[in-house]
Amino acid sequence: MSDYTKILLEEHEMPTRWYNIAPDLPEPLPPPLHPGTLQPATGEDFAALFPKALIEQEMSTERYIDIPEPVLDVYRLWRPSPLFRARRLEKLLDTPAKIFYKYEGVSPAGSHKPNTAVPQVYYNALEGIRKLTTETGAGQWGSSLAFACAQFGLECEIWQVAASYRAKPHRRTMMEIWGGVVHPSPSNLTEFGRSLLAKDPDHPGSLGIAISEAVSEAVADPGVRYALGSVLNHVLLHQTIIGEEALLQLAKVGETPDVLVGCTGGGSNFGGLAFPFLREKLAGRMNPVIRCVEPAACPTLTKGQYRYDFGDTAGLTPLMKMHTLGHDFIPEPIHAGGLRYHGMAPLVSHVYQLGLVEAISVPQRECFASALQFARTEGIVPAPEPTHAIAAAIREALACKASGEEKVILTALCGHGHLDLAAYDKYLSGEMVDLEFSDADLAEAMKSVPVIA
Repeated sequence: MSDYTKILLEEHEMPTRWYNIAPDLPEPLPPPLHPGTLQPATGEDFAALFPKALIEQEMSTERYIDIPEPVLDVYRLWRPSPLFRARRLEKLLDTPAKIFYKYEGVSPAGSHKPNTAVPQVYYNALEGIRKLTTETGAGQWGSSLAFACAQFGLECEIWQVAASYRAKPHRRTMMEIWGGVVHPSPSNLTEFGRSLLAKDPDHPGSLGIAISEAVSEAVADPGVRYALGSVLNHVLLHQTIIGEEALLQLAKVGETPDVLVGCTGGGSNFGGLAFPFLREKLAGRMNPVIRCVEPAACPTLTKGQYRYDFGDTAGLTPLMKMHTLGHDFIPEPIHAGGLRYHGMAPLVSHVYQLGLVEAISVPQRECFASALQFARTEGIVPAPEPTHAIAAAIREALACKASGEEKVILTALCGHGHLDLAAYDKYLSGEMVDLEFSDADLAEAMKSVPVIA
């Protein structure tokens, strides 16, 4: 038998609907709150940030939403994405487990982020918006939005977390190739950014700060809107094409996952893979263990509190019920820049709170050690973010080796690490250290979180 398994869908088999998990939840999702009145937010409260179609998707109770043909047309540049069985990794680990990974690194930007960037830009273009602003951490989201804006003729302005802006210069180059304008955050372009730089000229930034800057610029101009790469319901909705494809691909080879693991920062990659499988689990058609995997330095689910908090640092956004480390939280500069957000998607937080999914945190040196095992067997250098899921998959596979169980393990390799080689250099040279988030850190970070009954 071949050591290589690649499961493909034909173009005509690509899903043409996104899946909305909200109608299938056993308890409704707590609503976002207006930051001034603390009353449930209405569609009008989001109108300065998002086009009407995205607001409707954010609040939708429809189980499925059709993907517009212009979006499918762009998706066809790389979708359906392949599902691989990691036979060589299994052999290295000497495990009876079967490890499958859905590879999203085949997209133009090299990650799963274009799955939502493309429809977000499309809906803004329909409303005549000329420019989108956004934030980005490692740069995967910023480059994806710049790519999508190039497809529909919109301008794109990006605030990148300063620590990542300095550490990943080629991400900035990629954004600029697609026409994006990139600023380090905090920046001198916004009042909030200037206030932070006055206190610390070398401020490392955070995703919350970058969101504040991007939002403030968007609301100041009626021809500009804001785009978010994770956390919100409509973003996770768009990403469910990952899980829907994976269901079809596993069915082709007659497999059903026993364990599903996904790296979890803001929640879009995890929700995109997991929610279609959670639908099947809630319907009694399968029963996988579904596990979120987050960094030990930013353990939103495993250490954060489930309460209402702002999505940004300046307090401009609606309050969302989510697991949070506090909107003032400044994360350690770990190499998985895309997993350094202070809050978890409300939908992911909700299903975790209901006990429908599990969560663990993993230190970064274990992640990179696992990434080397993966790269040296499967050939793909993973982005730092999915190394967390790879580490969790390897833990599970080794547990199967010890017990003799023949489990099927599924994960999403949400991006390649070709522009993250500096992080690998740190690990290979022995300079990488593990960073932990302490209870004292949590207590300090939660001081500014609103107390809402």
